[in-house]
Amino acid sequence: MNAGGLVEVVLPGTVEPEGLEIRHGAVPTPGPGQVVILMEATGVSFAEQQMRRGRYYDQPAFPFVPGYDLVGTVLTTGEGVEPGLAGTRVAALVKVGGWASHVVVDAADVVEVPDGIGAAEAETLVVNGITAWQMLHRKARVRAGQTVVVHGANGGVGSVLVQLAHAAGVKVIGTASARHHDALRQQGVAPVDYRAGDVAARIRELAPGGVDAVFDHVGGRGIVDSWRLLAPGGTLVSYGSASTRDDQGSKQWPVFKLLGRVWLWNALPNRRRAYFFNVWAGRALAKNGFRDRLRADLTQVFAAFQRGDVTAQIAAQLPLTRAADAMRLAESGTVAGKVVLTP
Repeated sequence: MNAGGLVEVVLPGTVEPEGLEIRHGAVPTPGPGQVVILMEATGVSFAEQQMRRGRYYDQPAFPFVPGYDLVGTVLTTGEGVEPGLAGTRVAALVKVGGWASHVVVDAADVVEVPDGIGAAEAETLVVNGITAWQMLHRKARVRAGQTVVVHGANGGVGSVLVQLAHAAGVKVIGTASARHHDALRQQGVAPVDYRAGDVAARIRELAPGGVDAVFDHVGGRGIVDSWRLLAPGGTLVSYGSASTRDDQGSKQWPVFKLLGRVWLWNALPNRRRAYFFNVWAGRALAKNGFRDRLRADLTQVFAAFQRGDVTAQIAAQLPLTRAADAMRLAESGTVAGKVVLTP
């Protein structure tokens, strides 16, 4: 296995994609309890699109190496790590640091990728798969026969949500722009055009009694409509504020506003629940519980992929050194699935 030198992409500040920098260095050495992963696939998530605008609510200070998750082979192991882990293909959720040829990760944070799943395929399923699985099964706790609304049903998380919901016997109403409707219909989704006026009214026509869950990554004012669509006993899962991506001003404020609404709604005696979902919640408090859930849930997603319940949607594969082009493509809104970066 050729280790080569370290190549990483650096986000130097709030820049256009072309402002990303390529940096070369020495291959890192793992410390106690750590492994060095030789990256085989990483990807462009919505998080990096927010980070380059300085809009991700807890991003580190510039400059830093972005990259929310990665898949690769364990190259070297540190002290106290099972040496047999070397040569194993693993996935890791890191939040930042993934856009590099070699990444140092705590051994406790890696999840083995089953044989027969390619690196790029596995990469599309890490952050999107864990997010979709946890929102569907840990927050909304869906059951067969229910109906849910997935906003952005053709997106990275949305497309996995749709497939996992169907595998659980749940009906899906999905919002997307009109060009994605045929593809959604083929997947058994009832499509609604989010650009065609009163989206809530259209959804109500399809589900007059309300829906059992709404998954909303848009935030902003539309979140109120999402809440009103719920049937008694229903759950709203908000997992972002895409509508504020290009805003100026505080990056925390849209999140605080959402949290305030969620708190208020949950305080009302109305038999409905709202959650603001953050995949990192609980990590600082109960690291082991967090890691166990992450491993269990990602393992479930990989198993769903092996059964054919979930497909890996790779929108494009570009080399790491073309991260700027990859980001432009991901932000264009013209692709279905995940833009993947390879060494």
